[in-house]
Amino acid sequence: MTTMVQESDVRRHELAGFLRSRRERITPEQVGLPRGRRRRTPGLRREEVAQLSAVGVTWYTWLEQARDIQVSPQVLDAIARALLLDPSERSHLFALSGIADPAPGTPCPTVTPALRQVLEQLEPIPACIMNSRYDILAYNRTYGRLFCDLDSLPREDLNCMILAFTNDGWRAAVADLADATRMMAARFRASMAEHLAEPAWKALLARLESASPEFREVWARHEVVGQGGRTKYIHNAHVGLLHLEHNNLWLGPAAGPRLVSYVPLDDDSRERLEKLQALAVAGVSP
Repeated sequence: MTTMVQESDVRRHELAGFLRSRRERITPEQVGLPRGRRRRTPGLRREEVAQLSAVGVTWYTWLEQARDIQVSPQVLDAIARALLLDPSERSHLFALSGIADPAPGTPCPTVTPALRQVLEQLEPIPACIMNSRYDILAYNRTYGRLFCDLDSLPREDLNCMILAFTNDGWRAAVADLADATRMMAARFRASMAEHLAEPAWKALLARLESASPEFREVWARHEVVGQGGRTKYIHNAHVGLLHLEHNNLWLGPAAGPRLVSYVPLDDDSRERLEKLQALAVAGVSP
């Protein structure tokens, strides 16, 4: 009995810390609220999260104080949406609460209908929405066929680090693979500096270390590189060699979700992307 009580207490404190960290990373503008002149709290205030979640301020405050209170799946779902949790963060929220997620396939709130329309309008330019952990949150049809057939993969594999180090199709498409994976590991290390204690990041790192000897080797170098655009050559299985420029468009004031696009650098690459888009519309996969 004592062990169960201790475990419950640990879970509540982990949940409280997790909620605070998510709340402090969201700006009022991201959720359609005015900033005001006297804001001292980083991110959202507790009362703003309560308002967005349609729960009482006192109740939400108790939740962040690790009080022993009952939480329903519906309320957790509302809080997850208010805090713009991505699928990994949402899963972690329900795991800490010891409650089954009533809607495990819920789309990430960060990817609004307007952003999905932007992805579609960019065709035939391949584009996706990605978070700083390299989870692919949404993508257009051309991006879905650029490296491999993303539609055929389970959701837990839709992560560029996992794909770059473990997916044969993705790896075959990347020119100069050794340099590309080394740079990705260096960027991942730089991004992870602000998330060292977060379970979703630690779980991804553990999975990479377990699945890929190559990742273990490059990770041991402790190289760090910041985010930035650069040119890439990609060997697509259907349309051949593509010369593209990789670009990041940040969707918030912090280094969080970003729109990633691959712009063709010559006429041949543009024509081949148009052909790839047509193949994607027809349902042909690499």
